[in-house]
Formats: sequence, C-alpha cells, structure tokens
Amino acid sequence: MSETETTELTELTKIDGCDLCEAARITPWFHEDDVCWIAECEICYVPMVVWRFHGTEPPAEHLDHMMTELARIAGQVLTVGHYVDDNMRNIPDHYHAHARPEGGFFGHGYRRT
Repeated sequence: MSETETTELTELTKIDGCDLCEAARITPWFHEDDVCWIAECEICYVPMVVWRFHGTEPPAEHLDHMMTELARIAGQVLTVGHYVDDNMRNIPDHYHAHARPEGGFFGHGYRRT
C-alpha cells in the first residue's frame, strides 16, 4: 500500500474506482446518513449496510451505529429475524454487512410486501 493510500484510509475518505464508495442507486435504498447507507443487495435481495468511508475497520461508534440501523431496517423489511453477515466476499476492501434471514442466506421469500 502506498503512503497516499494509507493517508486516504486513515482520513475516512472515499476511493475513486470503488463501487461502494460510488454508492450508485441501482437497487432500492432504505436509509442514508453521514455514516452509512442501507440498500437492497443486488445479488442477495437482503438489506445491506455500507460504511460511507473506504476501509475495512470502521471506528467502534460507526460500527455500532451501522448495526443499529441495519437491525431497524431488517425488522421493517424481512418477515423473520436476521443475523449479520459481514464476510465481505465480493468487495473485500470496503466495509459492508448483510442482514440475512434466520435459517437462510438470500432474501427471496423473506420480504414484506
């Protein structure tokens, strides 16, 4: 990692070329604020919280805020309880987490209409 990248990550900024930093509205959005946004994951069909800043380790207060908001949205969107999956499979360098339905992985069949 270059010195510039290290500085960018520690200053809580966005990185050009990162899909999650771009925050394109390609699926329905449920929430947004200065710390995070929550939208439907285009692959999983479940609520996904995305940290507004690039990196993999949000400060504790940001993480707490994101989990609170994700739980609130999951309660509104899913018909069952949820668990948090923060295994960042497809975009491993930008923190995000999914609210997955208990007993499942994808949201199909677990959504309120």
